[in-house]
Amino acid sequence: MLSEDQVLRNIVRSLKQVYDPEIPVNIYDLGLIYNIDLDKDYKATIKMTLTAPGCPVADELIEQVNDAVMDAPGVTDAEINLVFEPEWDKDMMSEEAKLELGFL
Repeated sequence: MLSEDQVLRNIVRSLKQVYDPEIPVNIYDLGLIYNIDLDKDYKATIKMTLTAPGCPVADELIEQVNDAVMDAPGVTDAEINLVFEPEWDKDMMSEEAKLELGFL
């Protein structure tokens, strides 16, 4: 059986395969993933946001996130919660994402 740390790493690895449709950066490095929780049965609860509340592909992106998390080895179930507090801004991006987009 995988440890909690291994499963969390697997989830992050899977989330880095999901890209924002308008910005060529994965959603994890973009800072759209606010929180990842695992319960004792390895059900993942993800708190995420969007770059803009009126994103036309919100439903599709949430489905992609759910599929990616469910594909992560060790995850038994997933719940994706979309939030808008705090509001996303470019300061939430990783250094790698900022460099890739020319913000550094």
